[in-house]
Amino acid sequence: MKDTLQILFGLLGGLAVFIFGMNMMSECLQKAAGEKMKSILALLTKNPVMGVLAGALTTAVLQSSSATTVMAIGFVSAGLMSLPQSISIILGANIGTTMTAQIIAFKISDYIYLFIFLGFAVSYAAKSEKARNIGQTVFAFGLLFLGIETMGSVMKPLAGSPFFLNMIERVGDIPVLGVLTGTFMTLVVQSSSATIAVLQNFAQQAGPDGVTSILGLAGAIPILLGDNVGTTITALIACIGQAKDAKRTALAHCIFNLSGCLLFIWFIQPFAALIRYISPAGPEVAVISRQIANAHTLFNLIMTLIWTPLLPYMVKLVTGFIRDGKAVAKDISVPMYLDSKLTAQPAAALRLVEKETIRCGVAAEELLADVTASVRTEDKSLSGLTIQKAGQVRTLYETVTEYVSDLLAAGSMSEEQANEAAGILYLLGDYDRIVLLCQELLEMIVDKDNKYKSAKFSKEARRDLEHSLELVGEMYREAFGMLRSGDRDKMKKIRKKKEKLLDVSLRMRKAHLERVDKGKCSGKLTKPFYKVLNALDRLSNSCANLADHEVEW
Repeated sequence: MKDTLQILFGLLGGLAVFIFGMNMMSECLQKAAGEKMKSILALLTKNPVMGVLAGALTTAVLQSSSATTVMAIGFVSAGLMSLPQSISIILGANIGTTMTAQIIAFKISDYIYLFIFLGFAVSYAAKSEKARNIGQTVFAFGLLFLGIETMGSVMKPLAGSPFFLNMIERVGDIPVLGVLTGTFMTLVVQSSSATIAVLQNFAQQAGPDGVTSILGLAGAIPILLGDNVGTTITALIACIGQAKDAKRTALAHCIFNLSGCLLFIWFIQPFAALIRYISPAGPEVAVISRQIANAHTLFNLIMTLIWTPLLPYMVKLVTGFIRDGKAVAKDISVPMYLDSKLTAQPAAALRLVEKETIRCGVAAEELLADVTASVRTEDKSLSGLTIQKAGQVRTLYETVTEYVSDLLAAGSMSEEQANEAAGILYLLGDYDRIVLLCQELLEMIVDKDNKYKSAKFSKEARRDLEHSLELVGEMYREAFGMLRSGDRDKMKKIRKKKEKLLDVSLRMRKAHLERVDKGKCSGKLTKPFYKVLNALDRLSNSCANLADHEVEW
């Protein structure tokens, strides 16, 4: 009983160190890659072959097909990617994830502690963020192999257990049991890379003759197929509550792995013979880890080659299973692009934030136009709707701000990404001020502090206010356009408009006093009218501040 517990605790502890090392390496690689991830993600807009390549490269960087799958689901849900593109990413991710098994197959047990020491030393002594990230990646790489070594050492006594040998023999004789075993393992651990690492370690244990593996390649392949089936559960969990295309992407991932399992399970022996032929020769226990890695890679390559030309049929299949429902109008206060599941992947999450921030800017532009229309028509019902819309837009800004703050708090950003996130927060602050001022302006013009409901602004005053709002609207459109295009040439034009607005404001103050003097306008409206003019001045300042932001979209 004591020996069994030691084996169990050793296996769980080694698995924990392995998963911790793998997650840490993924996070550090993302930080080290930084904005290069954007170049990889830019490939997503190309053809399906480029999508497969992008999926493979992204997974190689993230060291997790689940992370890439979640990213693809987030993008397709946000409308940044079409369904065929997202499915091509999934196909590539299945190839990219095989890199972990290939790395594990290398025999570096003698250098594990050297990797851990060197990684720690570099991360501890390095001054630059990039060098620290590289050091932490090497440290995590060492931890990953330490976990593998721990699992391998505690598994050795199992090779002499008659009960365990009998159980393995059954799994080897009945491939379906192997598939179910692999699926269950991945469901529990929620990482196919981790369960394949366990499989590689276990298969390296020698049988009674000391040369052959206790499991053998033909016994390992069904478990490997089960690992691939089990990893699709992560995608299904990620698509809960997402758009229909996101659910279709997850379903495509399931179909890919299930179809592969159903196809290969009939050819275990021929497939094993092919893997032995293309793998290094030697005693089975010495080469089986590489054989399993090669089987994993070849399985995903073959299935990708099968499904890539059949992508249109895959799209039809998943669309047939998950049909379109009735379109529902999107509440402006609800984000269209943000995905909380991507906070651990800043390169992808910031891309969604950029799209949402642009949407925030468009909402502010529309609101300015609504305020101008309300002043022109003097329609109180339109004014009420515009004030309500302003509240919804501000709710959207708060949600986006909270999301960006969560990204910063997650600690997975590089210094460059953190600076970009901070710039977006400042930009959102300017948007929020513009919308708040629009709301205040409308409330003052409609209600006039609730004290002067019987009095009305004269036609001349309203005409001047409308003209000022049109100038502010032009100023905002130019600043927002400059922000999106990165063209700084319009800066002088925006500053000239700001000076013109100041001159218009001074003229409006004088014109109001003249109207009061002539009895055309009530003196009681002087205070609210000046408040409106002050709000217009602040609105023009906020538009000018918007033009000062430098973002790379």
